[in-house]
Amino acid sequence: MVAALGGGAALRLVLAAAKPGMHVPLVGPAAAFGTSVNSARVAVNGVHLHYQRTGEGEHAILLLPGMLGSGETDFGPQIKNLNKKLFTVVAWDPRGYGHSRPPDRDFPVDFFERDAKDAIDLMKTLKFKQVSLLGWSDGGITALIAAAKYPSYIRKMVIWGANAYVTDEDEMIYQGIRDVSKWSERTRKPLETLYGYDYFAKTCEKWVDGIKQFKLLPDGNICRHLLPLVQCPTLIVHGEKDPLVPRFHADFIHKHVRESRLHLMPEGKHNLHLRFANEFNKLVEDFLQ
Repeated sequence: MVAALGGGAALRLVLAAAKPGMHVPLVGPAAAFGTSVNSARVAVNGVHLHYQRTGEGEHAILLLPGMLGSGETDFGPQIKNLNKKLFTVVAWDPRGYGHSRPPDRDFPVDFFERDAKDAIDLMKTLKFKQVSLLGWSDGGITALIAAAKYPSYIRKMVIWGANAYVTDEDEMIYQGIRDVSKWSERTRKPLETLYGYDYFAKTCEKWVDGIKQFKLLPDGNICRHLLPLVQCPTLIVHGEKDPLVPRFHADFIHKHVRESRLHLMPEGKHNLHLRFANEFNKLVEDFLQ
């Protein structure tokens, strides 16, 4: 869902001669993070996916952003502060988001499955043997699907702000964010800077239409049928003041993902990993070790 934190510097996109598996270096925001952060694009499944990478640890982590999100807008405190000796952290931009453009983002009914396959194939292209997933909002849905469909490849998973199905209440919430001109400037500005107003506004409308597709399916199903297939240790974090994803979604995922843990943050909202970054990062590091 809505995912935004201050923007980073524009990246220099160098694409023309890229071939499958070829890494195209970019100018990234390394100085802003005070540590080495490499940015590149690599050909995966017919598109060029942008990612940021930092750290030298044996344990690989993939950060999966929310709707309209990217590594730089959604995961600044995680890219900067997760333990670089324990973890190698990769933050990706799904196709049509961030700097994984072209193509423009579209929302066929299987877009979450497509993102899950792209994410796993990206990490395999980067030669990681196994990975853990940190998925926020739409990225949490993508993580659940990836964990269910590629169980031997996923070590552990942390998700927050995710839902496995769409209800009437959700549909009303989605409709309320359709018009980006009504968003707060603080939320809107980074994405407007990243995309330009027209692409940002158009893609948000397309996302609302895309997510509402699931309401037409039995039980509003996105991935509820896949939850029992998740085998990895899973931590579900929920902000009890999240205005976008009601508590019952976290409870449902917790109930149907075997031996998962549910951690509630009483003051947390949808962006709890940004607002309470230190607490969140410690929670994640303790769980992943």
